[in-house]
Amino acid sequence: MPEVLDRRALNRALLARQHLLAPAAMTPQQLIGHLVGLQAQAVDPPFYGLWSRLADFTPVQLGELLERRAVVRLGLQRGTIHLVTAEDCLTLRPLLQGVLDQGLRGAFGRRLAGLDLAALTERGRRLVEERPRTFQELGALLGPEYPEHDPAALAQVLRARLALVQVPPRGLWRNSGAAAHTTAEQWLGRPLAEPADPADLAARREELVLRYLAAFGPASVADLQKWSGLTRLSAEVRRLRPRLAEFRDEAGRPLHDLPEAPRPAGGTPAPVRLLAPFDNLLLSHADRTRVLPEAHRPRVMTQNGIVLGTLLVDGFVAGIWELVRPTARAEEATVAVRPFAPLDRAARTAAEQEARRLLAFAEPQVSRARVRFDAP
Repeated sequence: MPEVLDRRALNRALLARQHLLAPAAMTPQQLIGHLVGLQAQAVDPPFYGLWSRLADFTPVQLGELLERRAVVRLGLQRGTIHLVTAEDCLTLRPLLQGVLDQGLRGAFGRRLAGLDLAALTERGRRLVEERPRTFQELGALLGPEYPEHDPAALAQVLRARLALVQVPPRGLWRNSGAAAHTTAEQWLGRPLAEPADPADLAARREELVLRYLAAFGPASVADLQKWSGLTRLSAEVRRLRPRLAEFRDEAGRPLHDLPEAPRPAGGTPAPVRLLAPFDNLLLSHADRTRVLPEAHRPRVMTQNGIVLGTLLVDGFVAGIWELVRPTARAEEATVAVRPFAPLDRAARTAAEQEARRLLAFAEPQVSRARVRFDAP
């Protein structure tokens, strides 16, 4: 019978893979590759995500990677914006085309009736390769050519059918601009790595499974599919089974993992951490309770799709946090921490230290940095 991994064992394995038990001995680019990207709906979260996992990370490091095109921002897993390495952009984007197609049909299907998608896609390619453009610009340019269709829907067709990257200054720390897009091929000077044949496609899907397990395992097929947005990954897992270690969770569900991946004991100490908003730690499993207790989920994930910054205590979400930035009238920055239950003295002290470390990273220039604990 496969070994049963309880919730704490799954928690510690996940934290170890995510480099949240101890800082990663990697460069920012290497860590982005290991994590298979960071969710990047907003500008700041990837910076916080790297800060929480690297010892000496600075915003300048990620800005330089973006400006020299070593990393890019584009729609990938789950159809959401991710910050990934240039190599992953070119290889993953073709694998996830179906995910973006499905999202387009679900959101805009009726508004696309009668539209020649191939012709629109090529027209859009010419526009964004002429110069980077925002979706608003694309809608304004395409609307007169397709007067029977919603301009916003026309722009979203291009987002789904072209590998559109957001070019700097979008994504730069404290200097971001509107999201202007061009194709990955134009920006990186290389074609997308389209699968050569069905066997190549299957091999690439298997590689994606292995990379997911390295960063998020042990995991079920449902977890894999939740993270990626892909379906029917059970076939890849079956083919990989001779190379995988097999476990079960406390509910009896099969879990798969890399044999040599770290699986610390459930009693391994886990330091207090502040996680970025939209951190993939919370978004990459069908069963999120290995890190996010179900009772806390509505307080972390809002009805309009926002995922707040979270406080980890003993490896599990125990509160939320927010950075209140300085204004023209007040040269003061505050990290407001709201635990979901009273913290003991050690946890509160550690949370305050982590918040002050965040302030030193995010707002080093302020004359006054404060940490505030709000009532649960």
